[in-house]
Amino acid sequence: MGLLDGKRIVITGVLTDASLAFGIAKLAEEEGAELVLTGAGRGIRLTRRTARKFNTEPEVIEFDVSDPSHADSLRERLTEKWGRVDGALHAIGFAPEACLGDNLMGATWDDVKIAVEISAFSLKLLADAVAPLMTDGGSIVGLDFDATVAWPAYNWMGVAKAALESTNRYLARELGSQQVRCNLIAAGPIKTVAAKSIPGFEKFEDAWADRAPLGWDVKDSSVVARSTVAMLSDWFPSTTGEIIHVDGGFHFTGA
Repeated sequence: MGLLDGKRIVITGVLTDASLAFGIAKLAEEEGAELVLTGAGRGIRLTRRTARKFNTEPEVIEFDVSDPSHADSLRERLTEKWGRVDGALHAIGFAPEACLGDNLMGATWDDVKIAVEISAFSLKLLADAVAPLMTDGGSIVGLDFDATVAWPAYNWMGVAKAALESTNRYLARELGSQQVRCNLIAAGPIKTVAAKSIPGFEKFEDAWADRAPLGWDVKDSSVVARSTVAMLSDWFPSTTGEIIHVDGGFHFTGA
């Protein structure tokens, strides 16, 4: 018996097999889930190519979070395919180059609003698509990077993550009466394609290696996958609105 036997799970954010979302989706499949992947823009070709690496190739549905109508079209396709959804992974984030690096003051609102729309408001759009189909309750899990402190170089992406955390709490409040749980996994730094876009990412690597009480391997995404799959399962039936840290304990250590 797998943790997700019989579950129908929507996974966003799979580009390559180096994506955090890929590791989560692969483990979800191993634990018995039936999957649908989403992709957008030019990246959807990569998603479709990566979908072939699963034991059973999942359908890939277009879901561009910069177009609110895609929430409706995703929900309609999921209704046709499955009729119900049990869980969804939000692994969507983007910030223009001006939002990252050493110059917080250099970004304009036009830059920042893209980061907030794609990285935070998109959680609400995903909920728009899947929550009406969670007729027996369900779990929406998002990938986070702890926004309680100001990280070097992360800048406006950190602000967008703070918005994501707040959005998660309000969605948990809104959807709780439907037995839909909304939680975030605040992962430590993992070497992914997305991480390469963050200037000075190696500063995170060094800090985590020195301070995480349990240790931390930036090349091992399996700890994040296992925790996320657990949150997508039925094993946390009364947990919602939470941020679960999967970071080797780094978040509670001092300087």
